[in-house]
Amino acid sequence: MSALLAEDLLNQMIPPLKSTDTTAKAARWLEEFHVNQLPVLADRSYRGLITINDLADYENPDTQLAELPLRYADTHVQHDQHFFRVMEIAIQNRIQLVPVLDEQNEYAGVVTVSDALAAFGPVPGPAGQGSILVLTMEERDYSLSQISRYVEENNAKILSAHVVTDEHDPYRIRLTLRLNTDNLARITATLERFGYLVSAQFSGTAAVSEDEQDRFDALLRYLNV
Repeated sequence: MSALLAEDLLNQMIPPLKSTDTTAKAARWLEEFHVNQLPVLADRSYRGLITINDLADYENPDTQLAELPLRYADTHVQHDQHFFRVMEIAIQNRIQLVPVLDEQNEYAGVVTVSDALAAFGPVPGPAGQGSILVLTMEERDYSLSQISRYVEENNAKILSAHVVTDEHDPYRIRLTLRLNTDNLARITATLERFGYLVSAQFSGTAAVSEDEQDRFDALLRYLNV
């Protein structure tokens, strides 16, 4: 199974703004492209995202974006990062699109949440029924058939799976699973008992804090767009 990387999901239809562009142009493009944010560049360097709320305090339509204190300057992913990282950044920051940087840390484009989810596959069944589980493990320990057996022993099924090399250890992998259940407690307990590390999960019942619940609610809203 090939990994879904940020560079594979770039949306070529959404253009960046330049720091020399005006607030009037930014407002017009936000409306024309039906987005809540747009990236702003200085040459090829990513400076941040502009939102409609950022423009509210600037009545002069000729104000250049370079004069605005842009947010999200550190909110981006590298071109070779897994789509799950794109989703994580989007959910944590509650943004609609995530800027992508290339090998030289220059702007390469954006990935929208809807594009990332479409590539991962539609979610069957009513909203709220389903979850995403991320495991990390030694590459030699990877066996999807074995993992599937543990999942099915807990009355669930794997709907889709994607594998990517761990960014910090070339001998480890990260496995992202979509499951047809929103109850992960028994599944995660079983997997951890057999030595798998659960590094992230999005589930309506598995959230252990208000922050985790907020992240899951945000994911469900994205799944319904």
